[in-house]
Amino acid sequence: MKNSFKSLLVLAAFGVFALAGQAQTATKVLVVDMAKLLDSHYKTQEQNEKLRGDGQKAQEELDRLNKEGNALVEQYKELVDQSNNPAATAEAKNKVQSEAQRKMEEIQRKTNEVRTFEANTQRALQGRIRTFRDLMFEEIGKIATDVAKRRGAALLLDKSGPSLLGIPAVIHFDPALDITDEVMKEINKDRPASATATTPPASAPAPAAGSTSDSPVIKVPMGGQK
Repeated sequence: MKNSFKSLLVLAAFGVFALAGQAQTATKVLVVDMAKLLDSHYKTQEQNEKLRGDGQKAQEELDRLNKEGNALVEQYKELVDQSNNPAATAEAKNKVQSEAQRKMEEIQRKTNEVRTFEANTQRALQGRIRTFRDLMFEEIGKIATDVAKRRGAALLLDKSGPSLLGIPAVIHFDPALDITDEVMKEINKDRPASATATTPPASAPAPAAGSTSDSPVIKVPMGGQK
């Protein structure tokens, strides 16, 4: 009976150790900096170059539209001066005033064209940024998940962004739990030889919830009539 009791104690002890081992495995947590991985990704560099090029083309088109608008304004001013000429006949003044009115309508149409082009371009570029960001986070997330699983983690946390309260999502962690560099190496396995080298920023900004992301952002300059 005594020996049986000891055997039960031994079995119980083994059971406790087994449960402890399972609990330790099940609660292993790792962290990763998703914003840094996005900023450092070679595809982000390529996308930034494309967006900068398209932004420059949009700026050139906006400058052209503004130049045309300013030319119309100058023509309108000349017509106004002619209509104020005391030497002009009433008939000539009426004709010039009618031309000035048509010119003003043309200026208004050009102004609307500039505003519409500006708004559409801004919306299109921001939409491309959002789409790219979402696709990249999905792609990077899958790679990070694979790395975390290989490390035996049951939970992977993103340390880059703030919580809903505006505080860091991860307050403290052992640097040994950070797999950001390991994930970056995994990403670079598929990097083409022609890809431009990127240097990760010292502190990668966290994407704000519901926004386009801080990295990468392209602003189309506002244009207006003088």
